[in-house]
Amino acid sequence: MLKFAAMSKNHTASGLVVREIQSNDFDSWLPLWNGYNAFYGRTGATALPAEITQATWTRFFNPIEPVFAMLAQDDGEIVGLVHYIFHRSTTRLGPVCYLQDLFTTPSRRKLGIGSALINSVYQQAALAGSNRVYWQTQATNEAGRALYDKLAQHSGFIVYSHEL
Repeated sequence: MLKFAAMSKNHTASGLVVREIQSNDFDSWLPLWNGYNAFYGRTGATALPAEITQATWTRFFNPIEPVFAMLAQDDGEIVGLVHYIFHRSTTRLGPVCYLQDLFTTPSRRKLGIGSALINSVYQQAALAGSNRVYWQTQATNEAGRALYDKLAQHSGFIVYSHEL
């Protein structure tokens, strides 16, 4: 599978820039990635193996992977990340976009960073010919859900998973 869309111009709002991740961003991306995983209980004994983190990072730059990442940058400081994946669907002709990971620096929350990241994914999905972006979060993520309720419609689906 080829990359679906070239990045559009940077999304800017109030000095905030959302841009495509670059290979030299690892040291700025990693603390946000670790914070995201800690938020979902993946820390200490339950932390993701280093191999998963490295594979995730590598996928962003592999042209045959449908995995993409953008960073939010404010005055040169990386303050947020978003990862998204394009895939086929049995209910649509074009690709569907799954917003898999979203995280902002805790001290910078409620400043529009999450909205800017989500809206940038919407823009990239439209460029890729997708007419649907979806994501999931824990029911207890009240702060996140307050934002998501402003930017999307809760479809009422319940997510099941089974680890193999």
